[in-house]
Amino acid sequence: MSDTQKIWLDGEIVDKSEAKISVFDHGLLYGDGIFEGIRMYSGRVFRLTEHIDRLFDSAKAILMKLPWTKEEVIQATVDTVKANSLTDGYIRLVITRGTGGLGLNPYLCETPSMFIIAANIQLYPEENYENGLELITCATRRPTPASLSPQVKSLNYLNNIMAKIECIQAGVMEGIMLNEQGLVAECTGDNVFILKRGVVYTPPIADGSLDGITRQVIFDLCESEGIVIKEKSMTRYDIYTADEAFLTGTAAEVIPFVKLDQREIGDGKPGAISQQLITAFRKLANSEGTPCV
Repeated sequence: MSDTQKIWLDGEIVDKSEAKISVFDHGLLYGDGIFEGIRMYSGRVFRLTEHIDRLFDSAKAILMKLPWTKEEVIQATVDTVKANSLTDGYIRLVITRGTGGLGLNPYLCETPSMFIIAANIQLYPEENYENGLELITCATRRPTPASLSPQVKSLNYLNNIMAKIECIQAGVMEGIMLNEQGLVAECTGDNVFILKRGVVYTPPIADGSLDGITRQVIFDLCESEGIVIKEKSMTRYDIYTADEAFLTGTAAEVIPFVKLDQREIGDGKPGAISQQLITAFRKLANSEGTPCV
C-alpha cells in the first residue's frame, strides 16, 4: 500500500499515516460496527447504491443511528476513489459505533465513526479462474440467524476467520460453511452456486448465507442469459454430485470451484455455464456503475 494513499475519515481526506481511531472505539473493543466491500471497474463504482442501501439496513438492524445520508456516503466513497486516482480496485467502507467507555452500552458512544479505504486488490490469481478452486468443508459452523442475522455485515468476523484458518491449514483458499442443521450456508467470504441438469441452484438466505450483491447480479445475469436459477437448501452431497459449481463475492467476482473434500465436481474442470457467467459478469462490471473519475 502506497505511503501516499488517502483515507476518508469522519469527513476529511487524510494521509494513510494520519488515519487513526481511538483505542476506546467500540468497533475495536467489541467488533461493534458494520462494513461494505465494494468494487470499482474502469472508473466506475459497481452497484454502489445497492451497497449503501445494505449498509444502512445493517445500521438499522443493530440500532446504529447514522449522522450521514445515503447521498453523503455515496459522495464520500466517490471522493475517496478520486483522491487516490484509482480506476480499478476495491473499496472498504467501515462504520464503527464510535468512542465510548469500557462497558458494552452502545448508547454511551456519542457518534459513529466512518472511514473509507480505496486500494488495489486481487483476491485470487487468474489461474484459479481458468482452472477452478479446490474447497474443503469447514468444521466451524455459521452462527444461527436466531443469534445474529447473516444479513448484517458486522465487524464480528471471528467466525469466518476461524473457518479461513482451517482452509489455510488444509492448503486451500476457500471452504464451505454449514449451518447448525448441516445445510450449506456459504463460504468464508463468498456465496455458493451449483449447476445440476441445466439449472443453477444456490442456498436460500434463510439457511445462513449473506444476500450478496454479486449473488443478486447472478440472478439478473441468469435471467438475461436464459439460464434457469432457483434457491434450494442443499447438503454437501448436492455439491459433490453437481455438474458445475462456482462462488460469487465482491472481491472474488465469479470464480469456479472444481473439487470439494477431494471429490471432483463434474469433470473436474470449470463448466460452460460457469464460464458464460464469468464472461457476462466481467462485461457488465466494466460497463456500468457510478462514475468516479
